[in-house]
Amino acid sequence: MDRNSFIGIALLVLLVIGYISYNNYSQTKYAEQKRADSVARAKANPPKPALPVAKDTAAKQAEAAINDSIRASMPPAYNGQEQSVMLENNDISLSFNTKGAHPQAALLKKYKTYEKQPLYFFNGKGNELSAMLPVNNGTTSTADLYFVATPTNAANGDKALDFSADLGNGKAVHIIYTLPTDGYMLHCDMKLTGMPVNSLNMTWQTSALHTEKDVTVERNNAQLYYNFTNKEHDYFSLIRKEKEALDKSAQWLGFRVQYFSTALIADNNSFNNATVSGNSKLADSGIVAISKNTFEVPVKDGNVSLRWFIGPNHYKTLKSYDLGLDEMVPLGYGVMFFVKYVNKWIIIPVFNVLSGFISNYGIIIILLTVFIRLILSFFTYKSYLSAAKMRVLKPELDELRAKLGDDQQKFGMEQMKLYRSAGVNPLGGCLPTLFQLPILFAMYYFFPSSIELRQQKFLWASDLSTYDNVISWSGNIPFVTSVLGNHISLFTILFTASSLFLALYNRNMTVQDPNNPLMKWMPYVFPFLLFGVFNKMAAALTFYYFCSNMISIAQQFVIQKYIINEKAIHAQIQENKNKPATPSKWAARLEEMQKAQQERAKQVPRKK
Repeated sequence: MDRNSFIGIALLVLLVIGYISYNNYSQTKYAEQKRADSVARAKANPPKPALPVAKDTAAKQAEAAINDSIRASMPPAYNGQEQSVMLENNDISLSFNTKGAHPQAALLKKYKTYEKQPLYFFNGKGNELSAMLPVNNGTTSTADLYFVATPTNAANGDKALDFSADLGNGKAVHIIYTLPTDGYMLHCDMKLTGMPVNSLNMTWQTSALHTEKDVTVERNNAQLYYNFTNKEHDYFSLIRKEKEALDKSAQWLGFRVQYFSTALIADNNSFNNATVSGNSKLADSGIVAISKNTFEVPVKDGNVSLRWFIGPNHYKTLKSYDLGLDEMVPLGYGVMFFVKYVNKWIIIPVFNVLSGFISNYGIIIILLTVFIRLILSFFTYKSYLSAAKMRVLKPELDELRAKLGDDQQKFGMEQMKLYRSAGVNPLGGCLPTLFQLPILFAMYYFFPSSIELRQQKFLWASDLSTYDNVISWSGNIPFVTSVLGNHISLFTILFTASSLFLALYNRNMTVQDPNNPLMKWMPYVFPFLLFGVFNKMAAALTFYYFCSNMISIAQQFVIQKYIINEKAIHAQIQENKNKPATPSKWAARLEEMQKAQQERAKQVPRKK
C-alpha cells in the first residue's frame, strides 16, 4: 500500500470513526439530560397525597344503580365488556380487544427473542389505532367504543374479523381486519354509517418490545420513516429527534427497531397533516421505543381502506410489496447513501444465492468474502503494481532528496518530472483503493441490518447478528466501559490482530516519506482505534473484515511473489525514460501550480 492509498483509506476511516464517536457522544449527552430533566420534574411536582373519600355503603349502592341505569339507556357501543379475539395465519398471530377494535398484541410465529421466548413485536395497552368519529361534536374515539366481533372466512381462504359498533340514531361503524393465509400484511377497512364526513383524524401508537441481546443497540436503531405520495421518503432516529410535522401528504408511515418493523399504508389514499413522533428514552428496559403518529385520512363514500405491515425488517419481504417499504432496511444512508445501491444490486443477490443452498451462515460469509475479493482483485493488483513502481524509483528519489536538501518545492517539481519520464502515475495506488471503499462500507451497513443472521451460530458466536462476547463484566470501568462496553469480542480481536499484521507485512513494501513520521506509525495505530469502534458491532461484520484481511494478505503474497517482477518493471521504466514524455493534463496542471508557487516564493522579500 503506497502513501496515496494509505491517505485515502485513512481519511475515510477517520470519517467513520468520527461519525460513530459523535453518535455515541450525542446519545450519552441526551440520556444524561433526559435523566436530569426527569429528576427536576419529580422534585418540582411531588406526588400529592390522596384525599380521603368518605361514602357510606348505601350512597355507593345508589351511585352504582344510577350508573347502571345510565349505561343501560345508552347505545350498545358505549356499554359493553372487553374481550380478546384472535386473528392469525401461518406467520403472525394478532390479539384484538373488543374495546377499541384494534390489535393489542402481535406474535411473530417464526421468530424467538434472544432469550428463546415467543417474540411479540408489541403487547399491551400502549398500542392503538383509533379514529375520531363525527359524534358528540367530534369527541368520540373508536378507542372508547365497545365492538361486537364476528369472525368470517373469505372464499380465497383469507380470515377476517368484522368489528361492529352501534352508536344509536342510525349511526354505526364497522372495522374489518383481513389476514391472508401467509405473510405479514393486515388489511383494515373502516365503514361509517349515518356519519357523513370527508375525513377522519386518526391516532396510531405502537410500543415495541425488547427482543434482542442489547436494548441499547435496539434503541440506537429505533427510527421513524415516512414515504410521501410523490415517492420521496425520509426518516429520523429517535436518539436524535422525537417529533416531525410532515409538510406533504404521505403514502405510508413506518416504525423500525433493530430487526422488526411496522408500517401503516394508505390504500389509494394519503395521510394528510401527519405528525410523527416517538420516544426511546424510557425507564422500562422491556420497551425499546414508543411511536405515536397522528394524521388526517380522507373518507370516500363512508369508507377508509388501510394496510398494516407488522413483521420482520427483511429486505426481500418488504420489497415484495412494491411500496418502498424496503427503505426501512438501513443499507446505507447519510454521507454513505450511495453504498445502498452496492448492497441492493450486488451484495444481497449474491448473499441470497449462497443462502439458497448453504445453511451455515459462517461459510456463506467466507464465500461472500472470497467473491468480493475476486471482484476487487484487478484493483488490488493495480494498487500493488503502483507500489512496486514506487519502490523501484525509491533510489532515484533518495538521490533527489539528498541533492535538493530541504527545498521541498524544488523536490516536488523534480519528483513529478521523474514520474512523468518513467510513465508512473502518482495516483496509481490511491485510485484503485478508492474504488474498493464502496464495498468496504457496503458491508459495514449490510451485516448489522441482515435479519437472516439473527440467532445464527458459528464457531463460538451464538448469534452472528450481535457481538460475540468471550469476556464480559458488570459495572462501570472508567474509560474502558465507555469505549468497549462491558465485554470484549473475540472476532474483533482477530480483526484487529490481522489488521496489525497486514500493516507490518506492508512495512517493507511501501515507500515511506522520511519527512512525515506520522505516516510511518499511523498504520499501527489504526487497528487499535478500530478495536474500540467494532467491539460493539455484529460478529458477522468483524468476522467478514477478519476474513477480508486474511485473503488480502494471501493475495498480496501471491501477487508480489509470483506475478509482479520488479526487475521487469525497472527495465520498463528505464525504457520509458527514453521515450518522449507526454504529460497528462493533471500532471501539467500540478507542475504549473508548483512553478507559480516557486515564483511567488522568490518574489517575497527576505528579512534582513
